[in-house]
Amino acid sequence: MWIKALQESKSSPETQDLYCLNESSKNIPLANLQIPNCGLPSANLAAPNLTVEEGKSITLSCSVAGDPVPVMYWDVGNLVSKHMNETNNTQGSLRITNISSDDSGKQISCVAENLVGEDQDSVNLTVHFAPTITFLESPTSDHHWCIPFTVKGNPKPALQWFYNGAILNESKYICTKIHVTNHTEYHGCLQLDNPTHMNNGDYTLIAKNEYGKDEKQISAHFMGWPGIDDGANPNYPDVIYEDYGTAANDIGDTTNRSNPSTGVADTTGREHLSVYAVVVIASVVGFCLLVMLFLLKLARHSKFGMKGFVLFHKIPLDG
Repeated sequence: MWIKALQESKSSPETQDLYCLNESSKNIPLANLQIPNCGLPSANLAAPNLTVEEGKSITLSCSVAGDPVPVMYWDVGNLVSKHMNETNNTQGSLRITNISSDDSGKQISCVAENLVGEDQDSVNLTVHFAPTITFLESPTSDHHWCIPFTVKGNPKPALQWFYNGAILNESKYICTKIHVTNHTEYHGCLQLDNPTHMNNGDYTLIAKNEYGKDEKQISAHFMGWPGIDDGANPNYPDVIYEDYGTAANDIGDTTNRSNPSTGVADTTGREHLSVYAVVVIASVVGFCLLVMLFLLKLARHSKFGMKGFVLFHKIPLDG
């Protein structure tokens, strides 16, 4: 029977000369041979839209045919969600409840099998769910500094970084890189090119899609303040790079114009510099005034001594 099935599936001139002998020793073309109780099984999976939100339920229906009547069963692989099936001769159903995001992308098959062969019909399950930041660690140094993270979400979430509470505008010097994508899981890092003490501070990652959002924060200390901090104490005031200009990352747009950007940090740094300059100028002026007062006092003492000497020599001597 398998030869007949192969011939039917690969119909070509060179496969049409196969014959079988009947009880009367008469040649019958294999293609015309009718074998009783020997029909290949078939499976037909009637599935609704298999894009479903996490936590919802869904029911799949399947029908099978064949001679002899095939056995029907479900192949759900390593499905995590709770499920149960019902079978009635050539009809069956599979009920999946409280669907887990871990089952997104998995294949579900309805299988029909009898003595003649096997057939199956399959569908892929897609689960939509809110983002979750499952991993966020302190920066590590390789070719570049990297703040590593892992985000899960479907549809794929948009990522936005914040530095000390202000939007972090990305550029070629500081940007999000996605290195590995595993269906609904994204592994990457915030890459910084030669960061200094000006980049020390708190970095917050926000992941968002239409089903929700998640956020996590990490403190980063790249190096100490020159001449002040030896690098062991991260508790020094931090100022970010100058405004980079916003750029979208590999996973989604990070622009959010409704929040303050890192330009605020740049303005604060300039104000600190102005205060420092005023203090230095005031110190120099004060020192100069002290020097002038000292010189004036010295000059007054010198003048008084000269007058006394002249008056002494003008007094006439007796005798």
